[in-house]
Amino acid sequence: MSDATLHAVGRDPADFAVQIADSVESFIVAVTEVAKGEDPDSAVPFLLLEVSQLLLTGGRLGAHEDVLPDERYEPDLGPEPDVDELRERFALMLDPVDVYSEVFDPYEPRKAPVAHRLSDDVADIVADLRHGLIHYRAGRVTEALWWWQFSYFTNWGPTASAALRALQSLVAHVRLDQPLEELDGLDTDEDLTEDDLAEQAGQVMAQEIGGPLGLRGR
Repeated sequence: MSDATLHAVGRDPADFAVQIADSVESFIVAVTEVAKGEDPDSAVPFLLLEVSQLLLTGGRLGAHEDVLPDERYEPDLGPEPDVDELRERFALMLDPVDVYSEVFDPYEPRKAPVAHRLSDDVADIVADLRHGLIHYRAGRVTEALWWWQFSYFTNWGPTASAALRALQSLVAHVRLDQPLEELDGLDTDEDLTEDDLAEQAGQVMAQEIGGPLGLRGR
């Protein structure tokens, strides 16, 4: 665990809130480092690991009893850190595997897949987690836990789950030597039908992503 986090709040490291906050902070620090681009060949495997670990934290929040905030209205946080630079860095680093298709809700019958971007996913997750971390560092622990739990169900949880499937698929296709069809035109700005997305599924050939992203087949 992060000593800086534990010392800052002065809490028992076994405390649930401390563990959640430490996991959140670790994810933010890790993906921010990846976004610097100092080791782009490891970006996809590293994101796979970090998102997987974060979803374990989300699972703990989801299984925990409902957290109720101390106040009816959320305290004003003031200006929040901008995630646009993080988004742009990942968009550049992950091109041409940034865009993927995902079913928004698997329990909605005949729901057509929609286009997502890994760069958007990571930036949105970080924005949600930072929001709660601001409360936590200000001593509003219950407010932070409520926000992380609520946004796990409504936003960052589904977003991280979708991103994890995409990242796992990328790694699996390369490791199993199963080339993907080349992406041609799939974009998050397009209103595509299910048939369109099925025809355009995939990102690039495995040999094209293996080198730049550090994924190697046997």
